[in-house]
Amino acid sequence: MLALLLSALLTLTDEYVGVQSAPVVAPVSDTSAMMYLSQFGWLDPSARKPGSAALLDIRNAVKDFQSFAGLNQTGELDDETLQLMNMPRCGVRDKIGHDARRKKRYALQGSRWKVRDLSYRITKYPRGLKTADVDREISQAFQIWENVANISFHRVDTVGSKVHIEIRFEKGEHGDGDAFDGEGGTLAHAYFPVYGGDAHFDEEEKWTIESYRGTNLFQVAAHEFGHSLGLSHSDVRSSLMAPFYRGYHPSFKLDSDDTNAIQALYGKRIKSVPVTTTKRPIIGAGNFPKKETPSTPTDKSKLCDDPKIDAIAHMADGFTYVFKGSDFYRLTENGVADGYPKKIRTMFGTLEDNLDAAFTWTNDRTYFFKGNKYWRFTDMTMDTGYPKDISDGFEGIPANIDTAFVWSGNGKIYFFKGDKYWRFDPSRRPPVSSGYPKPISNWEGVPNNLDAALRYSNGHTYFFRANKYWRFNDRNFAVDTTDPPFPRNTAQWWFGCGGGASSMKNVPDDYQGDKSDDAAHARPASPQQDTQL
Repeated sequence: MLALLLSALLTLTDEYVGVQSAPVVAPVSDTSAMMYLSQFGWLDPSARKPGSAALLDIRNAVKDFQSFAGLNQTGELDDETLQLMNMPRCGVRDKIGHDARRKKRYALQGSRWKVRDLSYRITKYPRGLKTADVDREISQAFQIWENVANISFHRVDTVGSKVHIEIRFEKGEHGDGDAFDGEGGTLAHAYFPVYGGDAHFDEEEKWTIESYRGTNLFQVAAHEFGHSLGLSHSDVRSSLMAPFYRGYHPSFKLDSDDTNAIQALYGKRIKSVPVTTTKRPIIGAGNFPKKETPSTPTDKSKLCDDPKIDAIAHMADGFTYVFKGSDFYRLTENGVADGYPKKIRTMFGTLEDNLDAAFTWTNDRTYFFKGNKYWRFTDMTMDTGYPKDISDGFEGIPANIDTAFVWSGNGKIYFFKGDKYWRFDPSRRPPVSSGYPKPISNWEGVPNNLDAALRYSNGHTYFFRANKYWRFNDRNFAVDTTDPPFPRNTAQWWFGCGGGASSMKNVPDDYQGDKSDDAAHARPASPQQDTQL
């Protein structure tokens, strides 16, 4: 068997390496099982290794797939594993990048739409279903995402007009290199926003509506549109974004894993999103908080003249805010939103000026720090009993910190001050281990004496000092090497100062030029890296 596995691995070709790939081959043998693992990202067929190393890779790939699928991690192609491989499923890869052991349950591919109202068109309908019925099911599939996230959809029927998401029912080879395989196997595939967002369905499937027979169109479409919005496959069995089709569920609803994932990209649903084809803020959208004063013309001269900031945070309303002196600014894809700056006290009550740091925890509560005090906000409102002493709520963390953030690599809170940093884990006692503080030089390329830091929704951590910012790659555990290089000018790239091609709208997608790994930047680092911090 081992010889067969090795032979299968060495005969695989690069056609199985893309974001999408060739049709699923029903894995009735060891060889086709290896092809399946390669096709869906669990094996790297381009890695040529000697016998023992290759066999170890195969065993680890099988274990990773079994872990992802909730099976016993035997490392062997047992009956249970082969049976799951034979299930109808989505054609999108399960593992994108080099690390399957993510800390979050849900997975974000790493790209998302810059607009909040997306258009779609069904350019080719399936046979056997009425057009009106297909329109209704597709609309309802989009609606389940719209119900929980700050995003909306509308259908465009005008032939030739541009839309964000094109939907087609095709069979076999249909022009994108991702041929369908007939009934069973691959049901559909969709492309992430960075690749256009289109969704294709296998015409040869028996698509049905509200029936236990055939394949339920609504459920499969809702899954594929998750990919179109930027979600990868989930390892949560009950999640819509799990890759395997498990049959029709008449009482279907999104799992909390799906809701958390889509809200991580687009924010929580805020009452209504106006229907428009104009661009929206990439950070979020929605109604202004009640405490805000009437809008005034934007004056970002303070930020442009001196882009040094006190703190930055992505808050529960889905927007990113910058704090500087007694002012705060809301950011949009073009820089600073209209009507800003505003005074901190107009929206944040007794929160003090000249902050030291801010971060938003996983429960959407935002924490602000200054001196030896900290404040906590829930839904943009200060909680009672604050401020409190840092020593009370964050034992082991010093006063007068430089910055704080939640790192996507392990979900823990990091505090930086001078040339040192502390890791804070609320689930442990004491929350700061005895090995801290440690030197900031452990974070390769990150400077000392920072002003602010932010874990952005694309999975990167951004560090700010004076008029520059650095983007940290959690997978490589170092500041990214790109063109243009880091550090970059904060005023130009984040605040929209100085004109030119660069502006805030490029920041969330500034990793897309790194073609070596389409989505690994959005995936948390390996748990093994935790020991290095």
